[in-house]
Formats: sequence, structure tokens, C-alpha cells
Amino acid sequence: MNLHGNVKTFEEEPGFNSGSETTCLEDNVNDLMKRMKSQRYHLIGNHSALKRCRWLYNSLVHNRPCYKEKFYGVKSHRCIQMTPTVFNCTLRCLFCWRIQSGDLTFYWDETDFYKRDDPEEILSGCLKAQMRLLSGYKANPKVAAQKLEEAKSPNQVAISLSGEPTLYPRLGELLKLFHKNGFTTFLVSNGTFPEALSTLGEEPTQLYISSCAPDKKTFNSLCRPLIKNAWLKQMETLDLLQSFRCPTVMRMTLVRNHNLRHPEKYAKLVEKANPTYLEPKAYMHVGFSRLRLGYANTPSYEEVSDFAVSLSNETGFNVLNESKESRVFLLSRLTKPRKL
Repeated sequence: MNLHGNVKTFEEEPGFNSGSETTCLEDNVNDLMKRMKSQRYHLIGNHSALKRCRWLYNSLVHNRPCYKEKFYGVKSHRCIQMTPTVFNCTLRCLFCWRIQSGDLTFYWDETDFYKRDDPEEILSGCLKAQMRLLSGYKANPKVAAQKLEEAKSPNQVAISLSGEPTLYPRLGELLKLFHKNGFTTFLVSNGTFPEALSTLGEEPTQLYISSCAPDKKTFNSLCRPLIKNAWLKQMETLDLLQSFRCPTVMRMTLVRNHNLRHPEKYAKLVEKANPTYLEPKAYMHVGFSRLRLGYANTPSYEEVSDFAVSLSNETGFNVLNESKESRVFLLSRLTKPRKL
């Protein structure tokens, strides 16, 4: 990773937070790595990482699965949560749980992606890291032996942990390699690199686009783009969604006092993209987002419910399911979701 100099930002609206970071010494790399490891990131190669999802723990120990299992049939205890771009992104969203340049005195160019590990190295590193994090569960009397054995043979990967995965130039090859090894894949992108999505070569099992702003002004203040024309690029991605054969999702992370408003504007974006599903979900006050937002920015279940109903009325999408614990709703024109 290359820690250096001023972070690039692009002021597209008055009041945009452009920052004024100063030069950082290379020895901060080790400090950053220590910080991430203390948060239980398993670093893989030069730019990838894996972290235990709390729902893997809840599934194994308390038999409480993730909402994605409830919605789509994905087994939480057999799911890997990873990223091929742990240090790199095109946005610095206020609500993001990842460490960003400027957090805790660490500064680097988040759009500078210059090292490219092979997909085979990333897959191998993920499998090894997953086995390491599962190793401690054998002694836990609450974990069923059969379920733990199933967990040791993961069959789903959520490429969603941190950063923007489309910055990894061999993403299509990585998806193909996962599929070849018996995995289903959920790919989560912020949609600011439509060129990469349009030339993937291999589609994910399900594609998520984080659509967290109803308009450009909100997008610039909440998502804080690091590249030019980020909003226009996201709009281009929404236009692309109908060309995908796999199910597509517009996921809306809702933050009180920021973007939890204007369902009618979101509805226009939904009309543009015509996704398979909508997932309005509450922002959760976790990770490094706590440096940027307060707990008061976390919407209640009732607020998200009201928004989901309004969005349903505006779009004609049916409310198919919900998870009260995760404060998330599933909407679709389908009468029931496709189980994977």
C-alpha cells in the first residue's frame, strides 16, 4: 500500500468536504496494519482482506442467521465476507464502517491501486483465513458439530467488506474462480466505475449497487466522492443494471438527518435501473463510522419501515420481507424472492 501526500477530493457542490491532509511517513503502514488486525481483519496479499461477519458467529453460536439467509437462502455459517480492495475506494461515505484516509491520523490516496495480486492468491488466502477464524469454535459447547463442519466448507462469498471492488482490475477472473470452486457470489459496488461493471466477463450470482442518495447534492455531502463526476458515473451504472442476467439490488443505507427522505426521488432512480430488488436498510453506528456520525444518526426500525412503505407506494414494488433486528426490508416486483 502506498501511503503518501494529499488525498484527492473533488468539490462538485458548495460546502463539499475537500479536506487538507498532509504528508504521511511510510512507517505509518505498520501502524495501520496493526490497527486493522486489532479489529480482526485478516489481511491477504497486498490489497485483500477477510473479516468474520458477526452473523457467522450468531449463526454458529446462537442459531440466528443473517437477513440474507432469510431473504435469499444463503447460509450464514458458510459465507465468507471479503474484499479485494481493502484500502481503496472512490468514495468516503460518512456511514461506512471502514477506515478512511484521515481517520486516526492515517492518510493515503485511496484511489491509487497499483499492486495486483492474482485471483488464485486471493482465493487461497480467503480459504486459509476462514479456516483460522473457525478454529476456535470447536471448543464452544454452543456450536453444533455438524454445523461447524458445514462452515468449514464455505460456498458463498460476499464481496462487500470494505473498499470498492471494481477497482481490482481482475475482478471478473476472481468471480469466475469462486464460481469454479463451488461458490455463489454477492458483489457490492458503489457504482462509480461503470466501465468495470460493463466489462466484467463473469457476472456475480447477485449484484448490489449502493444507492444511498436521492440526488446529487445529498450524494456529494454524504458519500464524499474522490473522483470526478461520481454521481454521473453512478447514474450510468443504474442504466446498466437491466443488461445483467443475474438478480440486481439497489441497497439504500439510510442515515437519519442525511438521506432518510424523498422516497419519490429514489423512485425515479429505481425506474431508471429497474432492479430485481430494493433493500432499504438502517445505518448502524459501528466501526470507523463512529468517528464521523453519532448514534443519533441511526434510524429506528419504525422509521425504516415507514420509508419502505413509502418507497413501495412510489415504485409499485411489493414489500416481501423484513428483518427487524437488522432494520432492513426487501422489496421487489416479484411475489417472492429467488432462493439461491
